[in-house]
Parts: sequence; structure tokens; C-alpha cells
Amino acid sequence: MKRIAYRGVMPALLASTFLSFTAPAMAASAEEQAATAPTTDSGSIIVTARRRSETLQSTPVAITAVNAAMLENKNSVNIGDLQGDAPNLLITQQNSGAQAANIAIRGLSFANIEKSSTPTVGVVVDGVMMGTSTGQLQDFFDIEQIEVLRGPQGTLFGANTIGGVVNIQRSKPTMQTGAKLEASYGRWNSWNTRGVVNFGNGSSFGVKLWYYHNQSDGFYYNANLKRSAGGSKNDAYGASFLFKPEGSRFDAQLTIEQVQQNFDPTVANLTSSAEAFSAFMPANQVNRNTTTDLYTVFTQQANSNYRAPAATLQMNYTLDGVKLTSITGWRHSNEFQTQDFDGSSTNIYVSQRVQTYTQWSQELRAAGKLTDSLDYVVGGFFFDSKFTLDADTFVFGGNTGHNTVTGHTRSVAAFGDFNWAVADKVRISFGGRWSQDQRELSNAYPGTLGVIGNGSKTFSKVTPKIGIDWRPSSKTMLYGSWSRGTRSGGFSPRAMTAATAGTPYQPEMVDSFEVGTKLDLLERLLTFNVAGFYSKYTSMQQDVTLPGGPQGSQTITSNIGSADIMGAEFETTLRPAHGLKISATAAFLDSKFHGFVANNVCPAAILPTGKACPTANAGLVPFDYSGNRMIYSPSFSGSISAEYTADTSFGNVVTNVGLRHISPYDEQISSASLTPVYSGNTVSSVTVNGNDPRVRTVTQNLVDASITANFKINGAKAYVRVYGRNLANTRTTTHAFTVAGLWSFGSALEPTSYGATLGLKF
Repeated sequence: MKRIAYRGVMPALLASTFLSFTAPAMAASAEEQAATAPTTDSGSIIVTARRRSETLQSTPVAITAVNAAMLENKNSVNIGDLQGDAPNLLITQQNSGAQAANIAIRGLSFANIEKSSTPTVGVVVDGVMMGTSTGQLQDFFDIEQIEVLRGPQGTLFGANTIGGVVNIQRSKPTMQTGAKLEASYGRWNSWNTRGVVNFGNGSSFGVKLWYYHNQSDGFYYNANLKRSAGGSKNDAYGASFLFKPEGSRFDAQLTIEQVQQNFDPTVANLTSSAEAFSAFMPANQVNRNTTTDLYTVFTQQANSNYRAPAATLQMNYTLDGVKLTSITGWRHSNEFQTQDFDGSSTNIYVSQRVQTYTQWSQELRAAGKLTDSLDYVVGGFFFDSKFTLDADTFVFGGNTGHNTVTGHTRSVAAFGDFNWAVADKVRISFGGRWSQDQRELSNAYPGTLGVIGNGSKTFSKVTPKIGIDWRPSSKTMLYGSWSRGTRSGGFSPRAMTAATAGTPYQPEMVDSFEVGTKLDLLERLLTFNVAGFYSKYTSMQQDVTLPGGPQGSQTITSNIGSADIMGAEFETTLRPAHGLKISATAAFLDSKFHGFVANNVCPAAILPTGKACPTANAGLVPFDYSGNRMIYSPSFSGSISAEYTADTSFGNVVTNVGLRHISPYDEQISSASLTPVYSGNTVSSVTVNGNDPRVRTVTQNLVDASITANFKINGAKAYVRVYGRNLANTRTTTHAFTVAGLWSFGSALEPTSYGATLGLKF
């Protein structure tokens, strides 16, 4: 069915390309474009996706820009609400880590909280890359603009962005006295208070102070503890100082901040009676469904505490047409988390993890023009991170041993990106990045087994990119590109033998080919962007569970197989009447594993009489997962939303209604069933018949709506907003996991929620 769908998609892509030659387009009015700031004087949206200030429609990459007004009118809370606004983007919360996000773009994802590995999608905040998935679930209150870049972004944003980048730009100090204050209350006893205050001398110096607080009782009910579960309490505060000497071509901004979070890391029990640990669980807690049953849980008391200070210094200096930029970033975090992972009232499997993490980064770059037809961005990058993990695992109440993991990463890179106008209306873009990553990891059981293993390895890669774009008119652009992305190799933090702990996994690679067109039609009342892509994903880093170590099993990361991923993406915005804006997206995705074969334990329990497992190689046999679906890869996703602004005697009323549709997708590489293949009477290999159905979501139709009344009070701007999210009450998992035939657990999508917000700006 997927292949048939593409026969329809690709003609549509070609038809839109033909349309670009025939459709008229002119500039829209400033009034119509005001809701999509930041803009140029002519009303075009400005993005910095390529470390330059360019209009969205002239940037030859697949990019979605979402600004502050759009986020506020939809009552967006964090970056998870971007899901659906950008094609082929999934963002779900990972509750095994504080403010942790599972982010997938075009089928490439990283569903792990371990700090020894880096995400496949980079989250960049004010120019600083976040080195782990912890902390990526950023708040949306003080945002100027967010840009979602799809496809490998290694040239300018570095290694470990093979899926893409979520580039977050927070508001700068205004250098004027003013404030933005907001309070909300909603279902689940959820309430938020947020404030941003600005001071300054109006021209050369400004200070921005902010404080956010939000808390909730949670939307689960714990039948074991007889109370609400899954609650959280979050605080974020900081200050930003902007200095622009009058008459100077220099500016500097220093930001100091801290995030604190306390939450209840709740999981739902998905264990079936066929799994080993089900024998120790009450019968009513086993064989539960993955929809409505998710919201009643039975876990033991658990808690998580997270504290993360950070600092960023950005300096810019313009000299003879060359803009020099320095961005220095520092982030630190302390985490303490206990979690009942078996999800039952029986004390079967509980973990306690204490972690510290520190990263430093420094980027220096220069941007300018070599000639009238050739511009450039060149620079260098340094990154250093260290982490420690102290973990205790309790199985049936007994501690399996205190495990300590320490890691160190040091990266250096040099990069260049160039635009060359080779002819009238034709431009070639080219560039590349050389990256070197040094990885070190040590795994130990102090006081008992001592050091399990150590590893140290340096990985070097060059990731080039080349593209061409053609503008037959000022309202039409066609482009094509090839880019290569890489994600660094490393060592497995859950390896429990000397051999596996000291063996590195190698970098994985993605080669991505993309063609697209960007159109401004009907005097810019209609924008229509289309992109088609094919990605070859090789040396995939996949986790495999093997026997060995003090706990009896270990999870190691290996380079296994490859995958082909192809798709098409559509984005359009129509302004058919004054005050009315209709936006829609559609994304098609098709993926296929090749050669995904990993050694695993021979399934002796399912063998018929007369058949046996091999005695060599510890009873391990090849398992072929090539028929499984890639995780976080829905075959179709799309959205449609309408926003209408009605003028009134007191101000205006903004109504926003949206539907986000996401087809089912899998959340873990797992086993639905196994088919042994024999050589004589001995198992020679095993075919895995797809992922376990418990790790697959249902079809999601997420309906959101809000109404905002804007008015003035003594010269200040005020607003009242009522909102509802997931009004169709879709219930499904956002994260699900099966554990080696022992037990299974998952996390739930928030059901219908609603509330009201009061705000004031002056």
C-alpha cells in the first residue's frame, strides 16, 4: 500500500513544480504578514537556518518557521506541541529523564536518555547545541521563533544532527521598560505563572529577567497508592544582559539561567501473561490494553529531581563587511531519579540513578562576501562534555550491585558553507564539515567486581553538502541537494563484560537526496512548499540484549544493517480573507530495513520436539529484524488549522482550531513472534516477525482549540484565553518498551485537557 501511495505523491510533486512556472505572485500587505514576524520590511519571514539572515522562501532547504504569535494563539506549552506543525516531525516525552524528549525527523530518532550517546536531532537554544536528550523539552513562553530543519544538518550544526535540527531563538532584551505576565489554570489541577521583565536605557544596554513556574497533579490514577500520579513541578528563571555600545559595530549578550524539576516518573504496566514476571504480578495488573488501561497504574512510590544551570555568551563584531560571531555555552545538570519500571504493585524491578553532566562549547565563525556572487560562512567548533552515572538496580528487593559509569567526549570541527551565483537566477550551494570526536567510557562495580571495562576511541569524519537552486521568478524557487550526516561512535554504558565494554561501535551515516519547490502565489495570499527526499541510512547504531554480566544480561550498541527512507512533504498557508489564515501540512514516509541481523539468545522454549539450539557461541544465533518497522516513523501525518482574528470595539478576538493526524507508528525494535530456521535439527537463525504490537500507537486525531480576547487596560495590552487540547480524547502510548520476555511498560498520551489563561503586556 505504501508503494502505491507514492505513485500518487510523486506526480503531485511534479505537478506543483509545473505550477511554479505558471502561477502569478506578488507581495502581501504588511498587515497580513504581521502575524508571522520576524519579517523583512516587505513582510517576508526571516530565518537563520544557514547561519545567515534569509527569507524563508529563498532558503533552499526544507524548513518550517513558527513564531511567538503562532505559539501563543495555539496555547503551546513546550516543543512537543510542534508535532504536526512541521511535516515528518514527532516529539514525545521520555519520562525516564527530566525534561527528556524523543524527537524524530524523517524517521530518524533517538529514544534513549543515556548521556554516552548523542541525539539524532539537535536541539539548539540561542546558538548552543544541547548534548543530551535530557532538558530538550523546552518551555515556549519566551520564544521569538523556532525553526525546524529537516534532513542532515552536519555542515553548519555539526555531527549528531543526521535527522535535523530544532533551532530555538528566545527573545532578546528590548532595552525598554516593559513586562509580560501570565497565569493559567487547567485540568489535573495544573497551574502556571510566568513573567518576563525588561529594563534598559533604550539604545545601548538592556536587561531581561524571567521566571516560570508550572505544576500538575498528573493525569494518571495510581490504584496502589490511591492518588493522582505523574505529577510534576517545574521552575525556570534567569537573566539576560544585552550590550550594544552606541556608534560601535559590536554587541554582546550574556544569559544566565537555571531549570529545576521535580516529577513522578510513572509508567503503565503492559506485561502479558506470556512474560516471565507476570507470575509475580496480581492478575488484574496483567494483559491490560494499550489505550484506556494506560491511565490506571500500580507503581511503587518514585521521584525525580533535576537541577540544571546554564550560561551563554554571544558576541558579534562587524568589520569591513565581515561579521564575526563567538558563541560560548556552558550547561550543567544534577539528576536523582528512582523509578518502578515493572509497573506493578509487586516490588520486582526498581532502579535508582544519580547523574551529573557538564558540557562546554565554543563556536567561532565569520560570514560575509568574497565577491558579489559568492558569500560564505566559515568557522571552528569545540565541544567538551563529562558525565557520571551511579546506578543501583533492585530485583525483587535485592540490589544487583552498585554500578558506576563515567564518560568523556571531546570534539573539534572546522566547517565552511558557500553560496555561488553561477548565473542569473541560478545558485550553487556547497560546503562541508570535518569533525573529530574523542570518546572515553569506564564501567565499574566499585567494592565488588571493580572495573568491568574501559574504552577510548577517536572518530573522524567529513560530511559534505552540495545543492543547486533556480529562481525563474522572484516568487518561485526550485532546488535540489545532496548532504551527508554522521552520528559519532562510542561505547555501550550498559555493557557488563570486559569484552563488550571495551569494544566501540562505529559512526552511523546518512546520505540524503532532496528536491523541492517553494512558491508564493496569488499575490502572496498563498504559499506552497513541497519537498521530496530519499535517505540511505548505513552502519545503524542499534541496541541488542545479550547474556553476560552480574545481572545475567546486558544491552550493547552495535552497527547493524542499513535502511532506505523516502518521503514527500507539503506545507501551505492560505489567507483567503482579512483576518483569516488556513495552514496545512502533509507528510508521507516509507522506510525499509536491510541486513538488520543481530546475534541473540536462541529461543529454546518455543522449539518443537526434536529441534535444538546450537551449543557453540554461548547458544547465540542470528536474529533477522529486517522485516520490522522503523520506530517513530508513521507512514502518514498531517495537520490543518484555521486562525481567525475578528476586530471588536475593545480590541480583537483570535480563534484557533486545529487537527493533527498521525498514523500508527512503533516505539521499539522488538519481537511480535519468532520463526526459527533450521540446519538439520539445529537452529541456524531466527526470523523476527515484526515489532510487538504493544509498542505500536493507535491512529491519533488530535483536535486543539483556543479563543483569545485581546484588549487594553490603561494603555497595557491584556488577554484572556480559554483552550482545549486533544479534544477528541485520543488515548495511546507515547513510549512503550518490552524487556527481553520478562515484562513490558509504557507511558501515556495526555487525554483531553482544558483551561484558561490571563495575560498582561506593557
